Formats: sequence, C-alpha cells, structure tokens
Amino acid sequence: MSRDKEDFGTGYLTLESGEVFEGTIYGAPVSGFGEVVFHTGMTGYQEVMTDPSFAGQIVSFTYPLIGNYGVNERDFEAAKPALTGMVVSELCLEPSHYESNKSLAEIAAQFGFPILAGIDTRTITKRVRQNGPVFGVISDRVLTPEEVIAQRYKHAKKSLVANVSSEKMIRYPGSGEHVVLVDLGMKLSILHSLLALGCRVTVVPFDASFAQIKALQPDGIVFSNGPGDPEHLLAYCSEWRKSVELYPTLGICLGHQVLALMYGGQTEKLAYGHRGSNHPVKDLETGKVYMTSQNHGYVVKEESLDKSKLEVSYRNVNDGSVEGLRHVSLPVFSVQYHPEAHPGPSDTSHIFHQFLQSMRVVGAK
Repeated sequence: MSRDKEDFGTGYLTLESGEVFEGTIYGAPVSGFGEVVFHTGMTGYQEVMTDPSFAGQIVSFTYPLIGNYGVNERDFEAAKPALTGMVVSELCLEPSHYESNKSLAEIAAQFGFPILAGIDTRTITKRVRQNGPVFGVISDRVLTPEEVIAQRYKHAKKSLVANVSSEKMIRYPGSGEHVVLVDLGMKLSILHSLLALGCRVTVVPFDASFAQIKALQPDGIVFSNGPGDPEHLLAYCSEWRKSVELYPTLGICLGHQVLALMYGGQTEKLAYGHRGSNHPVKDLETGKVYMTSQNHGYVVKEESLDKSKLEVSYRNVNDGSVEGLRHVSLPVFSVQYHPEAHPGPSDTSHIFHQFLQSMRVVGAK
C-alpha cells in the first residue's frame, strides 16, 4: 500500500500473547484497546463500524479489501461508532460508489478511532480461533504483554450497555401497534424494521423501570442487541421480567440472552464468536434452514434452561448452539441472530411479522 496524506505512519497491533502485527495507521492517531474479533462478511463495514454491539472491540476483517464503496449517509446503525479500532488487509482510499461521500479513513478520523492497514488478517483470525478470546492494543509503538494485560484488567467487568443505550425516551410515530424498544445498544435497523410495519415505537433506556414501561401502555416489547457480557445485566433482569410477563416480547441477540437470564438461565462465552453474514440456523419446528447475520460472543447454555418455561426454537447448524428461544405459555420469543440483517441476508425478516401477529392476537382477546 502506498503512503497517503491520510495515514499517520507505522502502527502496531500488540496482542496480550506478545505477538505484534505491523502496519500503517489511518483514521485517528490514538491508541485503541479491545477484544480482537473477526468479521467474515464481504461487505457491510459501515454497518459493522456503527453497530453498538462492537463496543470495546477491535474488529479484524477477513475480506481482503475494505473501504472500496466508501461510506454513505443512510447505512449508519448508530449516530457514532462504538468500536475501538479496525484491522484490515488493504484499505481503499479512493472509494467508488454513487452514494459515497467519504472514505472509511475519513470517517475514522472524524469519529476518532484508528484503522491499522496492511495486516495479515487471516493470521489474526487463526489466532482467535485457536486461542479463544484475544485482547490487543493498536498503537504507534510496540507494547509489552504486561501493558496489554493491564489494559484488559482495567476494563474487566464493566458493562458496556450504559455507554451505548439511549439516555432518554424517544418516540417515533406510527399508525399501528405501540412497541416499547428497550435499548441495550440497538441497531437503527431494528427500529426501522418496526416502523416499516407501521408500528408506533418508543425507545427507552436500558434501565427504564417496569412502572415507566407500563405507563407507556405498550402492545409489545422488544429487547435489542447490545455489547458485552449479558451476565453484567443480571441486576436488571427481575425488573425486565415483570414486563415480559405482561406483554408480547421479542428479544434480539443480547435481548435473547437476557431473556434466558430472566428465567434463571446462564450464558457463556464462545471460543471465538459468530460475526458475519452467512451463519446457517435451523428452525426446529419446520426443519427449514436460514442464512443469518450474526454478531455475538456469548451464547445461552442450553443445559441451564428451565424447560418448563423456555424451549429452544432455533439451533446453529455449524456448532449446535442455541439460536432461539420460545416461552412455553406466553407470547414471548427471542433469536440470537439479527432478523433485521444490515449487513447480511433478510431471510429471517419474518420474525418481525411473527412479533406483530403476537401483539394482534393478544390485543384481540
């Protein structure tokens, strides 16, 4: 890669193992610490960049060329990125697309995070797959393993949801059912999917009380995606369950995991997570397999579930992990994958229609 006025010279990704990857820093000349994760999508870097679920993470892209179609105004999943850095093999500095108005490097500079380019991202992927969760730092100097580990402990056991959730209630008009969307770090595509169905939506902060939600008189509740360890949110689960017991509910990604926690289930960290746009899941009721968009590092432990309350509805074809839950007697269900996609296939957009139907059935009683 040729040097360009947008770069800041040589940069390094130092892993806690002591392994160092040397490249060129673009975006912002700041240090970025986080869990190093890999994303397998061929496209969608703008949506990944602005997905709040990536808060506190350095995202390494397995696809070799990133940035070739630039960044546009309509594909943002949040007002600003929450990730701490990007690692790419080749960064395109002269994008070509009729909707593009900035390059990825320019956007990174605007929002203040580093992009480390010229890296063998496939080797990074192998390290994560072989060694499990890996933490690292993007910097303009090589760090010692002790410095990286110190950063890891500094950020340990901090819930990331509070950093990305809405700070106040936001109302969106619609002519249909009223949905309260509990913002755990939601992608805007979830909101847009509900609005496209005609729903009236009220977005509430993650720590909104049951009394506050009940006062809104919703027809249904959605718990969104979000970042971090779901068990850091255990303190809120008893309050959330009061709402779930009263209204039709849909949980997505982190929302799916906290639904399991509400009913006494447990979660655990995957060896290297599911992040990409081509993950197959099987509907256990119909036997049909869907291609899904996913972004998560934790899963629900199936053996921890109270089978008298929750049953598994979807399963990951590749590793058999839990991809969906359904309450045995209430209009409550959840999915680990992203039915709103963006990026990825829209094969499972019917999930929103199922949720809409559950609200209508309950409302007709």
